[in-house]
Amino acid sequence: MQTYLQSFNILSPAEIDVFTANATTRALKRGEFFITENQVCKEVAFIKSGILRSYYTSASAEEYTYCLTFPNQFMTAYSSLITGNPTVENIQAMSNVDLLIIKKEVIDDLAASSINGLKLLKTIAEQQYLHLEKRIFMYQKDAAKQRYLELFKNYPDYIKEIPVKYLASFLAITPRHLSRLRKEII
Repeated sequence: MQTYLQSFNILSPAEIDVFTANATTRALKRGEFFITENQVCKEVAFIKSGILRSYYTSASAEEYTYCLTFPNQFMTAYSSLITGNPTVENIQAMSNVDLLIIKKEVIDDLAASSINGLKLLKTIAEQQYLHLEKRIFMYQKDAAKQRYLELFKNYPDYIKEIPVKYLASFLAITPRHLSRLRKEII
């Protein structure tokens, strides 16, 4: 996490030390949850290893995977963290996951006590927005094969760990279509 925070060139070394000193470790086994629907999110996770899947359940009880998060990235139920309202999403471990956990109070204290902390939070929020926009455009513009190839290019070792039904849901295709794409690419 320290290297990731340094990459922004915003926080001073002392601010990074304070931030990381307040992190606690948590391990999730495959299938366990970071947060579930109707809970209020009060922490942010930095993924040291493993994969997290974010999904929601529709009115017809179907699960829709809308986000996969890989190592060296932050993850949280963002809207719940911001508003203090219960989340509508579930965040589940797709593999054994090692996390560094930062409490919301630590983040709020950093923002209140340091202009650099505020700049960092703004930058991360902007990155989240850009990531979301890219994802929306990808669904509307790119073919399923292109979406799969992009994911494969960036995370070739990790996508093998994600069950086909979740990966297909993330790509907005059927598991059968995903199997055909994989065979075509190989």
